[in-house]
This record gives sequence, structure tokens and C-alpha cells, in this order.
Amino acid sequence: MDISRRNLFKIGALAGLTSITSGCDLGSMFAIPPRETLYFTPNDKFYTVNYMDSPYNLSRDVDQEQWQMVIKGALDNPMVLKWRDLLNRKPFDQVSTLMCIDTLPGGSSISNAIWRGISLKELLMEAGADPETARDVIFRGTDAYHDSIPFEHAMRDEVMLAYLMNGEKLPKAHGFPVRLVVPGLYGIKNVKWLTEIEVYNGDYQGYWQRKGWTDDGTIHIFSRIDSPGHYQSVPGPNVNFRGIAFGGPHSISEVHLSFDQEKTWINAEIEPPQSTWSWVVWNYQLKNAPEGKKMVSVRAVDTTGKIQTSEITRPQPNGATGLHSIIVTIYEPKQT
Repeated sequence: MDISRRNLFKIGALAGLTSITSGCDLGSMFAIPPRETLYFTPNDKFYTVNYMDSPYNLSRDVDQEQWQMVIKGALDNPMVLKWRDLLNRKPFDQVSTLMCIDTLPGGSSISNAIWRGISLKELLMEAGADPETARDVIFRGTDAYHDSIPFEHAMRDEVMLAYLMNGEKLPKAHGFPVRLVVPGLYGIKNVKWLTEIEVYNGDYQGYWQRKGWTDDGTIHIFSRIDSPGHYQSVPGPNVNFRGIAFGGPHSISEVHLSFDQEKTWINAEIEPPQSTWSWVVWNYQLKNAPEGKKMVSVRAVDTTGKIQTSEITRPQPNGATGLHSIIVTIYEPKQT
């Protein structure tokens, strides 16, 4: 099958998008092996991106008994929470996917975990936040990183202060002893190593906002083909495709694959997710495929009916968009 110049350019264009933040993958137009697709990402495989302007040393041990978190600002009852105070509060568990704002179509800086923590909403209510005057909630970490979310968003039930990740104490690389988890917002808003929460009556600009990045942080619809790999040769005539899709603030209702350069689309099967806030795993078997090269593209549709855009945009300022495409060569296996 011939692959048009236009679509080859679309694949190549992704490699030319320049990364601004540090540590996120750029993707590649070169051969990429297949990925293992798991619903939960093991802690040691979970992506990490750290605030690079800080001298904070990840190898330094944090004494959880000495740690404390200050809740201050426009409050009637400012508080200081210590580690034991945190554990004595009512916890809840939540499956949530985190994603770096610098992730390109097909990128790897996205992972899924089950988190345990406490409700930010309940904490702010107990501290006496005034919903009539509060505008932003600011989060500051030990590494001097800082960002904020609107007070209205902070009062959503799903926003949590997490201290367990996949059933284990939060690893140092992921914010021990406690981090913010805001489902549906890019990783820049999910502040790690929390030591301070401030309710603020103005519009606060965090570290990346002062460098020109979005203050909204809503994740765009994302989908990825994990297997086969890009430029992989696979035996036919039946070929299995598998990957993930993520809707950010909304769950995914459909995943589509195209084998004719986005002229027509075929529905893939979705494995039921365990949470509204997590990615879905999808599968599709292409049957009786002829030999030769094929360009395969994926797109997703969220539960509001919004279709993932094919428009390619850079990560800055609002996160990258575009569809993930791979090229596979299907061959007839030799008879023995």
C-alpha cells in the first residue's frame, strides 16, 4: 500500500516539535519497539519529570516524623498537619492517570496508578476557606516548585493529597511523603513533596505559568498504539493491535483505528476501566491483511462525544495535540 507524502510528513513532523520542559520524551520517527500495555503502571516504570531549577536532592531521605504541611492563607482556621495527622484522617482510594504536558502523540510520559490519600476539599472546609472570596489554591513543595489550581477545582471530590501509590508508600521520586493528585490536569499541576497549601484571593501564577505555559492545564484527548511497534515487521494475515487512550477530564467511550491514512475508521474494543479518571486499554485484530506496508492511526472519543483532533500542535503552551500513527510491514510467515 502506498503511503502519501502528506501522512509521512505528519509522522516526521512530530519529531520536529521542540520540548520545552525537562525530562519528557520527544517521541521519534525512527523504529520503536512494541510496548507492554498494562492497566496499572508499576511504580518503578511510572514516568518522572522533576523541577530542574531547584537544588533539591532526590537522594536525600525525608524524615516523615519531622515532615509537616502548613495550610494557610485566607482561612478562618489555619492548620499544620504532621505525618500522623495525615494518616488519622479518613482516606479514599482512586485510580488516576497522570500525564506530562510535554508528551507528544505516541509519547511515554503518561502512567496510571491507584492512589490512596485524603480529600483536599474536606481539609479546606475544615480550615475555614471562604468560597465567596477564595480564588486560587497554591501548592508548594520541598523542591521550591509551586503551582495553583482554582479554588472551585480544588473543592472537587476527586482532588486528593496522596500518600500511597499502587499500595506502597509514595516513592521519593513521586513526591514522598505526600503529593497532590488532580485528575484531568497535566502533571505540572500535580505538585510533589508538598509542604505548604495556601488559599489565595487572587490569580496566582506558578513556576511554568511565569514561563508562558498554560494556567488551565486540562489534558487533551490522547491515544497511542503500543503494539506492534513503529516500523516493525509482523506476520499476517491476522495482526493484533493494542494500546491506550486517555480523555483527561472525561473517560473514553470509543477508540478508532484507520488503515487507509485516516479516510475511514474502525472501532476497537475497550477494556472496562476502573475509574473515570484513568486511561483505557484497547484491542483490535486486523484479519486477512494483505502483505505490505500499512500506516495505522489511532484516535479516541471521550464520553462527551468530543473526537481527538488530528491537528498537530506543539506542547507549549497548552499541551501537544495530534494523532499517533505507526508504519508496520505485514508479511506471510514461511511454512515449515
